[in-house]
Amino acid sequence: MATWNSRGLRGSFLEEMINKTNDVYKENKLALIQKIPTPITPINIDSSTKQITLAYFEKKSTVDYIGAVQGIPVCFDAKECNTDTFPMHNIHEHQIDFMREFIVQDGIAFIIIYYTKKEIYYYLSFDEIEKYNNRALNGGRKSIRFDELDNSHFFKRKGNLLVPYLDMISKELEEKD
Repeated sequence: MATWNSRGLRGSFLEEMINKTNDVYKENKLALIQKIPTPITPINIDSSTKQITLAYFEKKSTVDYIGAVQGIPVCFDAKECNTDTFPMHNIHEHQIDFMREFIVQDGIAFIIIYYTKKEIYYYLSFDEIEKYNNRALNGGRKSIRFDELDNSHFFKRKGNLLVPYLDMISKELEEKD
């Protein structure tokens, strides 16, 4: 049984920024993306703060976000990284399996990595996820070095769009045509 504690708040900054971006996309009728809650069962609750201090996951979650962009099904996960090396074990096999099945249904799947020290986002396409996952499974490096990432997949805040990932989806669609 997997448990949750204070580590469960990692990534909450990135998720809040994505949620605000999703609100702007929805208001402008560009996309409808929903945060998928992770089902947990609380074990301990701090009576003074009313915060959950220990819980277990009821089942494996899929990805953090799912929805549609101009009629195209989209799913993605959000990850934060505070070093120049992103461990592949941060992407769970059941998440990769879900994204792979999503792609088969003509959807787009990706991961947004926020490099906190550099204050920059990276759009990790599913093709890249597969490449790095296969490398790790075949005995190779089990992490992704910042310097081996595709420079054209980095992006930053743009106006009121805190995490403007639609630009990266458009770029991926153009590259596939």
